[in-house]
Amino acid sequence: MGMKYTMSLMRAMVLGTALFAAAGTAILPSVTAAATGVAVVVNGAPITSGDIARRAAFLKLQRSKSSTEIAREQLIDEALKRSEIARLRMSVSNQDVDASYARFAASNKLSTDQLNQILDKAGVSAEHFKQYIAIQMSWPRVVNARYAGAKNGKSLVDRMQENGGQKPSTTEYFLQQVIFVVPAARRNAILGKRKAEAEASRSKYPGCDDAKIFAATMHDVSIRNLGRLLAPQLPDDWKPLIEKAEGNTTGVRVTDRGVEYLGICKKREVNDDIAAEMVFRAEDLGKGGQKDDSNSQKYVDELRKKARIEMR
Repeated sequence: MGMKYTMSLMRAMVLGTALFAAAGTAILPSVTAAATGVAVVVNGAPITSGDIARRAAFLKLQRSKSSTEIAREQLIDEALKRSEIARLRMSVSNQDVDASYARFAASNKLSTDQLNQILDKAGVSAEHFKQYIAIQMSWPRVVNARYAGAKNGKSLVDRMQENGGQKPSTTEYFLQQVIFVVPAARRNAILGKRKAEAEASRSKYPGCDDAKIFAATMHDVSIRNLGRLLAPQLPDDWKPLIEKAEGNTTGVRVTDRGVEYLGICKKREVNDDIAAEMVFRAEDLGKGGQKDDSNSQKYVDELRKKARIEMR
């Protein structure tokens, strides 16, 4: 089952780099409880042979070139990044990482439990993937802070000044997923009925706070909180329905899980720094801009020169 999702997993992995948040606690030492020996020590932080094996498995899952050496070098770079993120207090929160992980699973038509199973079967583990997500979410902000923002060499402040001193605004959503489950074995028999039930329930949807009680009154209905999403982050398959929504629900969609719609817990226009960064990033991607890793690599090279890296 896991390899079936490999390419969509790869596409979704890059999304984490666009999800930024204020200081938090997600960047933790990548130390596992597995009975494995320490292979490398980076500025006092150990990397175990188990960590390296998980990263090698992760590379294989991505269909990237994989070897013990490549995995070890990636983890050394991430240990340096993790330390710098912590020093500058630019880590995303655990809640942000968990929400990104859940969205990642949903975008690949998986529950988090299914994604956990796929990663465990591949020898990666959910914890290892979440550590990867945390770095991917946090590191670009560190690089931007160091080099003053970046695809075109302009900082966030520079770009706001070009915009008349105003931060661009975007729409902030807090979303909840309502799923009318349709078992695969009964799909042909009951899909139409479930679609009608889902459509009828929209007018009775009580809002996000009471959604679980609401779901309990119906058969095989589950609720999943998606958390905060800014407009540039909206999944492509839901975006048209979200933007056209009237009231506190979207229209329904038939998915592999069954019939679904989204509850809109909150919607407002925001123009904080995170929103501005998201808007500018979306504009850059829309213009076909490619991610420029030169500053990131320069930063990591500087950290490596100063680091104490001990191979065991």
